Amino acid sequence: MSSIRGAEFGEPLDQRERTATWIEIGIVLVVTFGLSGLGSMLSLIEDALQTGALSDQTVALNQSRSTYSLIDLLFQLLSIARLAGWAALGLYLLWRSGIGPAAIGLARRQLRRDIVPGLVLAAVIGVPGLLFYLIAHALGLNLTVQPSALNDHWWRVPVLILAAVANAAAEEIIVVGYLITRLRRLTWSENASLAASAVLRGSYHLYQGIGGGLGNLLMGLVFGRYWQVTNRLWPLIIAHALIDIVAFVGYALLRDHVGWLP
Repeated sequence: MSSIRGAEFGEPLDQRERTATWIEIGIVLVVTFGLSGLGSMLSLIEDALQTGALSDQTVALNQSRSTYSLIDLLFQLLSIARLAGWAALGLYLLWRSGIGPAAIGLARRQLRRDIVPGLVLAAVIGVPGLLFYLIAHALGLNLTVQPSALNDHWWRVPVLILAAVANAAAEEIIVVGYLITRLRRLTWSENASLAASAVLRGSYHLYQGIGGGLGNLLMGLVFGRYWQVTNRLWPLIIAHALIDIVAFVGYALLRDHVGWLP
């Protein structure tokens, strides 16, 4: 990892290059997850001002956008394409600066051997994450989250799977691979870069409530540190995608058949 980190730091940046790097980070965050974080904060404040506990309110992650099946499908595919575009933007900007996908742990030859670590990370984060959500909801610190509110179309399950994969790729590439790499280039310490990445991840999940923000901040600390130590990003994308697939598809299939889901 030392050679990778050396390539990321490179020669010391002059003031113009530092300013350009900060501007680039700012633009990326405005286009992607930065404004989402600010919007989530406003949503949480608005929800807190409502009468009753947060757990009495509901937020849906994947919602139908039209009563017409084909138009709804196209809306969902546009949302997926937007997330894919965010991931591509992060990879492109790193590539333009001399850091290719392999340098941040996305080499194609690594994908097969990263499946098992991805499964382990999914279990380590997913099971405690569900318990944390249920506890936070019971304490009134979290809204009732509906991972899927799509109507029962023939395309619902494949679209939810695509959405999970696109969301995982966008978040892990931008919030971990891109942001930490850029902060390293600005000579931020590993701990400071990790904290910034985790806080960003937690911020844009605050629309789910305090529990959602805190739970994702903790997830960000685990995922970010794993990447800093191993320089392998595939396991994060695999784990995140699996967690979201189980949440999205599992909720859609089980919500009318079990009583323990809020």
